[in-house]
Amino acid sequence: MFLHFQNNNPASELINKKHALIDEQTSPLQRIMWIYNADEPERRSFENNICAFHIGNGYFLSVAHNLKLQAGFVKSMDEDLYKKEIYTKLDGAQSRLMDQHYFTDDYTRKKYLNNNDPANLQAIAGILKQKRFDTRWVTLAEKNICNPYVVFQFKNNLFYDDHDLTRQMASNRQFYEPAIQKHTFLAEVALVKAFYSADIALYKMVNAPEEVIKRIPAIEIDLNFIDEPANKLYCLQSSPGGPSGRLLNEAVIDGILDHFTIFPEDFGGNYLFEGYRYLLKGYTRFGSSGAPYIIFDDTRGCYVANAIQSELSGIQMSIKNDREGNIQYVNAIASPLYIIRDELQGYLK
Repeated sequence: MFLHFQNNNPASELINKKHALIDEQTSPLQRIMWIYNADEPERRSFENNICAFHIGNGYFLSVAHNLKLQAGFVKSMDEDLYKKEIYTKLDGAQSRLMDQHYFTDDYTRKKYLNNNDPANLQAIAGILKQKRFDTRWVTLAEKNICNPYVVFQFKNNLFYDDHDLTRQMASNRQFYEPAIQKHTFLAEVALVKAFYSADIALYKMVNAPEEVIKRIPAIEIDLNFIDEPANKLYCLQSSPGGPSGRLLNEAVIDGILDHFTIFPEDFGGNYLFEGYRYLLKGYTRFGSSGAPYIIFDDTRGCYVANAIQSELSGIQMSIKNDREGNIQYVNAIASPLYIIRDELQGYLK
C-alpha cells in the first residue's frame, strides 16, 4: 500500500504525510528479528534486531552487516543436526558440559539450552568456536536454527485494524506484550540477496496471503545519487526510547565518499564495505542500522527512500589529554540505493 498526494496541497498536508511515516498504521518502517522457536510461545526468543522498511510486494530492505555477525552459541536446534555437526566433534569433557546445558524434548526432537549463566554461555561459545561451528546469523537461518521475521506491533489486537487480515495471520505468532502494551504479530521473511559490499540486504515475506502483503504500508524507492550536499534528507528510525516507536528527523548530506572499510569475518574471510556513500550530519541512534533516508519527490508527490543507514562515523576526542576510548559519534554513513540500482530493479520487476 503506497501513500500518495498531489504536490499542490498546503504545508499542513506535508505535516500529515510526515505523521503517516511514523504512525503504526501507515509507516513503512518495521523491524526484522531472528527468532528461535517462533511457534513455541514458552520457548520463543528474539535476537539480532535490525531496522527494515517495506518497499512493496512483500519486499523489505535493510543492512547486510548483521548477517555476518556471530551469535556465539545457539539456544535451540534440531537434535539430528546437533549430533551431526556438533556432538560428534566433541571430546569427553566437552560432551559432558554440553549435555549439562542442553536437553532434548522428545516431542519436538530439538535440543534446548537450559542455562543462561554468562560464564556457561561463554564456555559453550568457546567450544563452538573451537570446533568451527558457524553461528553467523545468515548460517543459522540457512540451517533453520533461527529465522528472520518482520515484527509488527499495534496498540489494539488487530493486524492493521482489520478483523479479516488478523484471522489470516498465524494464531501462534500473535500475542500481547504487557511490558510495552502492544500486540505483536510475526511474519516470516527470507533473505533474497545480501549485497555485502554495499551493506544492503533484500528480504521478501514468505508463506503470507496476498491480501496481507498488499495491506502493509510501503514506501517507493529513489535510485538516484544525490550529488549536491545541500540536499536535505529525513531519517526514519526507531525512537530513542525503544524500538516499538518511530522517529523522523532531519539529516543533511555533509559530504560524499568512495567508501573503503575492511569487515572482519572468521568463516567467509574478510570482505570490504566499498562504493559510494553519503556522509550525513544529524541525529542517528545506535540500533538505527537499516533505517531509510527519505526525501520528498516533487514529481511523484510523495516521500521516497533514497538510502539506508549503514554505519556511525566517529571523531576522536581528547579528554584530559586522553584519547583512548573517547569517541563522539557526530556523523553517519549511509548507503544510497543507487549503488545496487541494476540488481534491485531486476528483483523488483
